[in-house]
Amino acid sequence: MDLLFVSDRAKRFRADLLEFMDDHVYPAEAVYERQMRESGDPHHHPQIVEDLKAEARRRGLWNLFHPHAEWAPGLSNLEYAPLAEIMGRSVHLAPEACNCSAPDTGNMEVLTLFGTDEHKETYLKPLLEGKIRSAFAMTEPGVASSDATNIELRMERDGDEYVLNGRKWFASNAMHRNCRVLIVMGKTDPDAPAHRQQSMMVVPIDAPGVTVVRNLPVFGYTDREGHAEIAFDGVRVPARDVLKGEGEGFAISQARLGPGRIHHCMRVIGVAERALELLCRRADSRVTFGQPVSDRANIQDWIAEARIEIEQTRLLTLKAAWMMDTAGNKEARTEIAAIKVAAPAMALRIVDRAIQIHGAGGVTDDFPLANAWAQLRTLRLADGPDEVHKRAIAQWELRRHRVSAGDTGTAAPERTTVPSENGRDAARADS
Repeated sequence: MDLLFVSDRAKRFRADLLEFMDDHVYPAEAVYERQMRESGDPHHHPQIVEDLKAEARRRGLWNLFHPHAEWAPGLSNLEYAPLAEIMGRSVHLAPEACNCSAPDTGNMEVLTLFGTDEHKETYLKPLLEGKIRSAFAMTEPGVASSDATNIELRMERDGDEYVLNGRKWFASNAMHRNCRVLIVMGKTDPDAPAHRQQSMMVVPIDAPGVTVVRNLPVFGYTDREGHAEIAFDGVRVPARDVLKGEGEGFAISQARLGPGRIHHCMRVIGVAERALELLCRRADSRVTFGQPVSDRANIQDWIAEARIEIEQTRLLTLKAAWMMDTAGNKEARTEIAAIKVAAPAMALRIVDRAIQIHGAGGVTDDFPLANAWAQLRTLRLADGPDEVHKRAIAQWELRRHRVSAGDTGTAAPERTTVPSENGRDAARADS
């Protein structure tokens, strides 16, 4: 991938990261699998991860995602995007090794922007040092969370505290052995305007009344970080732990929207690149009916289509990153929503064809393809379902054409729904 439009320092980070991947991450994958298997615990935190973290930090490949120079290299979205793609090639190891894993990335940015000095000292600094992990609790089992105005977890004021009651699920990362804190979104004022009803709070995962009920598997796979169902039963949270202020939940969601899209979509492109590599190697190494599989015309079509689709998706994602850097998240909203639809769908097609080339082995855990397929299929729901993104894109497109035609009376409504970074949706105002 030629990065003529990326800064020299980003190119240096890219070269260093590629070397780190070749010398340490790829060789560690088999060690990781062995250590996980020997532990017998699906949520075990293997030593190899800590070893990789130490090496990445030694090389300066640490907190690359964070745009604030106070805490990190301060790369732009466009500079970071190619690095996220590289890490996506070993998505279960490289992001954590470089302290660039979701949802910690979004949570660290939220704490940077809206956290108090106490939050930064207690949680942000340990997160930036890779000593702890975090989770984001937004989605609920009892309502359609693709419309975040449906959220029911109550946060009721009682003196200098709020009392939390409700249930969340798919709180990704909450099963990680180092998870210490949750950022929780709930309803503080059901009578307020739609976008002022919700607030976000910082809640220790071991706070009295917080119960991790169970882990939720994804297509039969149990992720090491987990996707937890969590019950909140009379959880008391000091009022000082409300982020930004009561009723600011949607504003915070909007602030963390765009970067998470870039991170996810570029990692997905990395998954697709590795799947295509596996497809080509397998097709070259297998013979059917007297010919290498790679000589078959339909297989060559698959390979060509994969290359075309990867390049198209990458360019769209990089355009979104550039627009965010130069014009802001609001101006890039169509591109941000578009890449969220395009990237997982593209990678799913390539992984599915790679599975087909691998035959029966492709659906086993002898190859990374089946797990990759499960994760990618989940991403069409996580970060918001495709349908919500498409609806938002269509509303913006219709509004643009109606305004240009002078027909303001039939413009789309002021409120549109944009999915939030952790996989759930947040309605946002265009104003």
